[in-house]
Amino acid sequence: MTHSTQRGKEKVLIVVVYLHNQRATWSLEEHLAEMKELVISGGGEVVDSVLCKDVEPTARYLIGEGKIQEIAQRCSLHAVDTVIFSYDLKGSQQRNIEEAVKTRVIDRTQLILDIFARRATSNEGKMQVELAQLQYLMPRLTGHGKEMSRLGGGIGTVGPGETKLEVDRRQIDDKIARLRDKLKEISADRSVKRKKRQAKVPLISLVGYTNAGKSTLLNALTGAGQITHDGLFTTLDSLARQFALPNHQKVVISDTVGFMHDLPHNLIESFKATLEEVQDADLLLHVVDVSNTQYGLLYEAVVDVLKQLAADQKPMIVVFNKIDKLADRTFLDGAAKQFKNAIAISALSGENIPRLLEEISTMLMSLFVEINVDVPINRMDLVSLAHNDGEVTSITYYEDHINIRASVPAQMCGKFAVYGGQKTEGRGEAGG
Repeated sequence: MTHSTQRGKEKVLIVVVYLHNQRATWSLEEHLAEMKELVISGGGEVVDSVLCKDVEPTARYLIGEGKIQEIAQRCSLHAVDTVIFSYDLKGSQQRNIEEAVKTRVIDRTQLILDIFARRATSNEGKMQVELAQLQYLMPRLTGHGKEMSRLGGGIGTVGPGETKLEVDRRQIDDKIARLRDKLKEISADRSVKRKKRQAKVPLISLVGYTNAGKSTLLNALTGAGQITHDGLFTTLDSLARQFALPNHQKVVISDTVGFMHDLPHNLIESFKATLEEVQDADLLLHVVDVSNTQYGLLYEAVVDVLKQLAADQKPMIVVFNKIDKLADRTFLDGAAKQFKNAIAISALSGENIPRLLEEISTMLMSLFVEINVDVPINRMDLVSLAHNDGEVTSITYYEDHINIRASVPAQMCGKFAVYGGQKTEGRGEAGG
């Protein structure tokens, strides 16, 4: 029987585990604070917690039997509905702990997957979550049988969409393959659309730790009307909007799923189609919640994910957001000096948004170059290059040469430089 608080929320006990000799940049307390936020985002209420430091992992429970007995006692005392471990559990460990504490047990990855399943709205988002869930379940099938469908309700029970999850590995492998094929088709279609869009306007991608305020900033810049609230993983489905900078240059800005430290690998793999927006962006706006005292750790966690996407070397503006929440701003100047191209703003109140727009314009001007070149008549490949990756102003054909006037990415202009006639003004100055 499921217990509940007066508000009907599921009672959760969190177990934070740090293994012996585990290299950790987050303290137990910081990890616990984030786990509490995840539980709240999943609709639960934290009624107790157990911290396990310097743990020598065991095959049966991961942690020692003494801690298991303590957890069992606390579950009984607080009528706990669900125990959530911060460290990923093997299927056998999960079952053993459940038998010992007489309470349902899940781990951090399953909690995050559950939040994603609740928040996904588009068909693509739902497929991405389902793929990640199936990949998570595969190594945990043995011994669970029909339990894997987890139909009882509660945090961590939003399944891949079937009333009963068959445990036959071949069936699940087939379903994973089908989902991957569908997502590849969506990715290919998006790639074609992105190529067409990039030929006209630069792409800016919002990245940041979950709940940093990316959607609020998107709304402030474009009036997109994206749903926002104070919680983790509000946005799962990518959203792109076009708007004009103060210099009249048109740009496209996209919002994607929020990052977090130790983001489950399956989620990164499953959401690659969505995260390609980040890989193809001309400029990244890395939004950081500067009102969080651990903003430096949050910044590094996002950079780690960007490295996995091979996007950490892209031009970037660090946007210190939520300065409206700061009682003392004296540290901002010093903090901004620690990061390249950092600007402090409030996306909610609009403070310093004009300065951010100016910085975006300046950055884009350095990324694109205006060219006016005469190339040999047989260099149609350069004409195609200008059309595909730049913004063409005019193409004029003569008897022995072709005149190309266009705005092209700075890294590409060397291919035209051999023919001379190259300008150095950015696209922004040319009026977009």
